[in-house]
Amino acid sequence: MAIIGVGMDAIELSRIEKIVVQDSSFIQRVLTPMEYSVYETLGMKRKVEYLAGRFAAKEAYSKALGTGIGKAVSFQEIEILNAETGQPVLTAPHHYQKHVSITHTNHDAYAVVILEETPQI
Repeated sequence: MAIIGVGMDAIELSRIEKIVVQDSSFIQRVLTPMEYSVYETLGMKRKVEYLAGRFAAKEAYSKALGTGIGKAVSFQEIEILNAETGQPVLTAPHHYQKHVSITHTNHDAYAVVILEETPQI
């Protein structure tokens, strides 16, 4: 299978924390209803990490597509939920195999997305 695209994004947690305090509509723009239901169960520090990670992963996905958010895909069309193992699983309308990795430090959140051709049967 051929790789279609690779995207990476990083965001400062302090930037997301400021946005959360100043503009609660940002949360609704970025998170899908299912993601938001998970977000609501978290403590404040974890909320910032979760939102930053999802934001970075969605930006990374749009970069892997080569379009950016808003051209071929919106935040609401990309959903990242966790498997029972804790692994993030990315769902989006494009018919590619999607691989996502999200990580955090004390200061930043990072995400990488790899898109592969879907195998032909």
